[in-house]
Amino acid sequence: MRQIVLDTETTGLEPEQGHRIIEVGCVELVDRRPTGRNFHQYLQPDREIDGRAEEVHGISNAFLADKPRFADVVDDLLAYLEGAELVIHNAPFDTGFLNAELSRLGGRWGRLEDHCTVLDTLGLARRMHPGQRNSLDALCTRYRIDNSRRDKHGALLDAEILADVYLAMTGGQVALSLDGQVDPEAMGAAQAARPRPVLQAVGLCVVRATEEELAAHERRLEAIAKASGGVCLWRASDN
Repeated sequence: MRQIVLDTETTGLEPEQGHRIIEVGCVELVDRRPTGRNFHQYLQPDREIDGRAEEVHGISNAFLADKPRFADVVDDLLAYLEGAELVIHNAPFDTGFLNAELSRLGGRWGRLEDHCTVLDTLGLARRMHPGQRNSLDALCTRYRIDNSRRDKHGALLDAEILADVYLAMTGGQVALSLDGQVDPEAMGAAQAARPRPVLQAVGLCVVRATEEELAAHERRLEAIAKASGGVCLWRASDN
């Protein structure tokens, strides 16, 4: 199973208003293991970056002046993404920008979804943790992922952090809530993402308690019953 954890930085919030991608960062996972074969590229957007966006990611037009344009890297990017499942936090934002960039090139490459599938970790987190904050920083706190380097947003850094968060989210009984309710959809996603163990028939050696051990066990139950006013749950479960 090949997955690409992807993030972008942009000149602003709306591709419909002409905003462009200025950074793409990707981390490759194969069978849930990072391979080190990542993709990272800054891009010249041919427009000014909004001041509020620059405050978030710290990327300036001066820094991007000598960087390639999206058209210069699209072949390499799509070849890298081809056939993978993309793992993206708030996927509609990033896929919207990527599809807008592809559309500007005349439709030759189609849409992003023609090359890969997409998993939105924000949607997954909302199903697993309803009513809670599910930003990337909030998930880092919840799953104890170190995000201390994230003083500014950066596409590759955020993709690396999201890879850790995604693996933590889908690595165990992550859909079990405090009230004992299980989200079947989230649990199904988690189970589907886990590697399947290889089961082999083994001979089990049964070691039975000795008479001395049984007597010691009975004395312990007597002590528990005495200390709890005659109630011993272990004895009750045997009836």
